[in-house]
Amino acid sequence: MRTKCRPPCQAVAPGSGAMAPLLGLPAMKRIALAACAALLAFPALAADIKIDDAWARPTLGQARNGAAYLTITTTGTADRLVAASAPVAGKTELHTMTMNNNVMQMRPVDAIQVTPGTEVKLQPGGLHVMLLDLKSPLKMGDKFPLTLKFERGGEVQVQVEVRQPRAAGGHGH
Repeated sequence: MRTKCRPPCQAVAPGSGAMAPLLGLPAMKRIALAACAALLAFPALAADIKIDDAWARPTLGQARNGAAYLTITTTGTADRLVAASAPVAGKTELHTMTMNNNVMQMRPVDAIQVTPGTEVKLQPGGLHVMLLDLKSPLKMGDKFPLTLKFERGGEVQVQVEVRQPRAAGGHGH
């Protein structure tokens, strides 16, 4: 039985391959270019997540808690909102509000499912981000950052406007 011989490996002289132009760069620049190439190869999943109309009601008096509301849509794969954080609060939780025997009950939820092509509305009387142990009152016209953490899409930061709710179907004009 006869076996085929493989051609010998060709030696490549240092600095003569596809990487040759990069070899003359300082190490940090080569690392930065490699990192940029990696980011382009794997686009951020958060780019598929869109957050609209982030707002919170002004708090009354010395109220220690508040809530943030917003609308989430995704054009990518299904995802789950798993956490939120805001510098205005000591703690944040994802909550839902339901009616049980004519009593409104608020409860924490582990996550909020986001399905492609549908809007998930966090709104008064339903799902919302609970802002616990507020560091100062939420005042009309203020804005604060809210970071939303998605299971697949990572973190998305939005600006929350402190205002009154808009009329149904209105545009706030």
